[in-house]
Amino acid sequence: MATPDIVKARNRVRSSQPLIQCITNTVVQQYTANVLLAVGASPAMLDHEADAAQFAAVASGVIINFGTASSQQFLAADAAIEVAVSAGTPWVLDPVSVGGVDYRTSRIRAAARRNPTAVRGNASEIAALAGMGLGGRGVDATDSVDDVIGAAAALSSATGAVVAVSGEVDAIVLAGPDGRSAQVVRVGGGHPLMPLVIGNGCSLAAVTSAYLAAAKSAGLPITGASALEAVVAAHVHFAAAGHTAAQTAQAPGSFAVAFMDALYTVGDAELEAVDLRFEPTEVPA
Repeated sequence: MATPDIVKARNRVRSSQPLIQCITNTVVQQYTANVLLAVGASPAMLDHEADAAQFAAVASGVIINFGTASSQQFLAADAAIEVAVSAGTPWVLDPVSVGGVDYRTSRIRAAARRNPTAVRGNASEIAALAGMGLGGRGVDATDSVDDVIGAAAALSSATGAVVAVSGEVDAIVLAGPDGRSAQVVRVGGGHPLMPLVIGNGCSLAAVTSAYLAAAKSAGLPITGASALEAVVAAHVHFAAAGHTAAQTAQAPGSFAVAFMDALYTVGDAELEAVDLRFEPTEVPA
């Protein structure tokens, strides 16, 4: 892919103010809503099965996260995904703790078969969802990003989704049309304090949905290179904000506040300073 225009992608989010339906876990709902507001999107935490489908019909994007899923949320997700896929609305799957317990794993795998636009998780979650690992320790990864690049490529090939693997250096993966190769974009930056704030990974999935929705609102396809660019841009926004927040924060509490502020104030220069590396890889047979 060509070098993505991160600033333009960020500006699309701010100008279009995409409405993101969040069917997500109870631990991170308020944090995720505030993160979406900080980047310029509009959050809607509608997760009841009675109105999820109706709202998905007007939402710009949808995020599905079964971190603390109830029966209500499973039904709401089924309904929202069906509408999103039918309408061509971007939706993002965050496979929290896949592989950890059987029922949740079965529901996450079923969702992954329903054409997500993007999948974002930690290394162990991506490996488990690809059928190449057992999952991590609870919500924590026990694999490295480098360990699961092949699994991410295979998952992208199987689902058609852009697959984002979060870690010290994020990897964004899109399988090629031949099913044997993939494009990998490495996103550096961020800060070691980021994993110590609950909700950062979950809210990144929501911001990914916002970036995809903004691309669609600009008339861009939400597949292929333009989808890859949107997902990369969301991760760059987070990395730049993490780096900026670390300049004034020394512990998780102050970092969370500084990070929220940095998501809102991050400038063009900070976005353009984030290290991006591009590399091909092979999809495992």
